[in-house]
Amino acid sequence: MTILIQFAIGVVFGLGLIVSGMSNPAKVLNFLDIGGIPAGTWDASLALVMAGAVAVTFIGFSRVLKLARPVFADRFYVPTRNDIDPRIIAGPAIFGIGWGLVGFCPGPALTALGFGSASAFIFVAAMCAGMVLARFIAQLSSATRIVTPGKPLEI
Repeated sequence: MTILIQFAIGVVFGLGLIVSGMSNPAKVLNFLDIGGIPAGTWDASLALVMAGAVAVTFIGFSRVLKLARPVFADRFYVPTRNDIDPRIIAGPAIFGIGWGLVGFCPGPALTALGFGSASAFIFVAAMCAGMVLARFIAQLSSATRIVTPGKPLEI
């Protein structure tokens, strides 16, 4: 049952991306074309879509977090860390640079696959390769331990 609900949520999200035009990278790139104001191709609709998403999320979180527990889980899984580490800076920076260069982020890219867009296929392939590489690097860094003299190395 849970998987069907998750699928339905994904379908609604994908339809929202299609209806709003956010699965079209040109629309996103036009939003980022601030230099085109006032006569250029600047398009503020992405800001309106983001504002709508933030409003829905704010209302949803404020209601859901008042529940004793989630409907489909034993407890809420919310972040407990509040420090800023290099990954918190690097991850969004890489995401933003990639988004600004090609006009795709993961959700709209997956939606655009349904249209048979070659650029979406290239983006999703690169995104998957990046996720594999990131996981590999994370495993390498967690496998690297500081060796203390006199103690065996644990791997």
